Amino acid sequence: MHAVRVRFPSFCGLVLAACSANIAASDKPAGSLADTSATATLGAPSPAARATLAGDTSYGGITRTSSGSLGKVPVLMVHLVADTDAMWTITKARFRHTLETLYAHGYRPITVAQLIDRRIDVPAGRRPVVFTFDDASASQFRYLERNGQLEVDPESAVGIWLAFSRQHPDWKPRATFCLLSGAEAGRSFFGNKGIEGQQTEWRFAKLQFLHAQGFELCNHTLWHANLAKYPDAFVQEQIARGQLAIDSAVPGYTVRTFALPLGVWPRNRALAQRGEWTDPKTGVVTRYAYDAILEVAGGPSASPFDSTFNPHAIKRFNVYFDAVDSLVARLERTGTGYVVPGPVVPGPVAAGPVAAAVRP
Repeated sequence: MHAVRVRFPSFCGLVLAACSANIAASDKPAGSLADTSATATLGAPSPAARATLAGDTSYGGITRTSSGSLGKVPVLMVHLVADTDAMWTITKARFRHTLETLYAHGYRPITVAQLIDRRIDVPAGRRPVVFTFDDASASQFRYLERNGQLEVDPESAVGIWLAFSRQHPDWKPRATFCLLSGAEAGRSFFGNKGIEGQQTEWRFAKLQFLHAQGFELCNHTLWHANLAKYPDAFVQEQIARGQLAIDSAVPGYTVRTFALPLGVWPRNRALAQRGEWTDPKTGVVTRYAYDAILEVAGGPSASPFDSTFNPHAIKRFNVYFDAVDSLVARLERTGTGYVVPGPVVPGPVAAGPVAAAVRP
């Protein structure tokens, strides 16, 4: 399997808070909290590195409607990609199988931003699927350093995805990564402090790489706090500082999507969509306003052409065991899945039942 190589850019350090980010009960900050008030400085990638990273980032035009525009769209949620199956974990083999199954049944990936904009950049007769990756673990995007260069680990989710894209060019690098920037357990922008071999100074390069490929960057707060437990000021700080960290890595990037930690709304629900935080040291005000908010369960999602679709409460479907196989089979059996209208483009679309799920 091929590794994706990118030149190792020069960095100035980013100091981020270190807090707990366990998906089951991540609601406690770490023992020491570092200052994240100032935007960090990052050395720009060299022209050669930019050429290496550049991908097709076009999102297509507005998709026209049809009588079938009210079908369901799978908005899938992935956490860990590892060696064993669990509620919040999918094996690498099963992740590959999931991509293969979706592709064979006519699905092609888009981002959350494309979904809400109705820019379904998928051929007519095909079906859109949205992958969202929560918590920014190293299992999703791991670097290997060899001879002074960084390579995408082919066994990480990003590595598996890019290898699949090379085999199937119409399976584009289109997914939404919901990021934690100040979390413990190696979940600060896909790994830090040497955890799972990931170095702190690699974090910015990972976000830049994803952005250059055409993936979407999404805010998942600073360290995955249960927002319902905290006052309004804390909620806004968690969200704003998460957004600031993304801007530190990719200056000027517009974050349009926010994923609720644990799927839990703050007591003041409006603050999940819009708010502001004032840095107590500098007086600088950071404002945020999101076009999409991701919940945890309840999917598949309504089509964005459906009057019931609410971009500020998008339902998702957890990827674990053979759940996606069952979902694909159900949508086909009931004829309730969204299909892009227009003349059908010839290509591989599976007929009949979904293949048996791969064993871990």
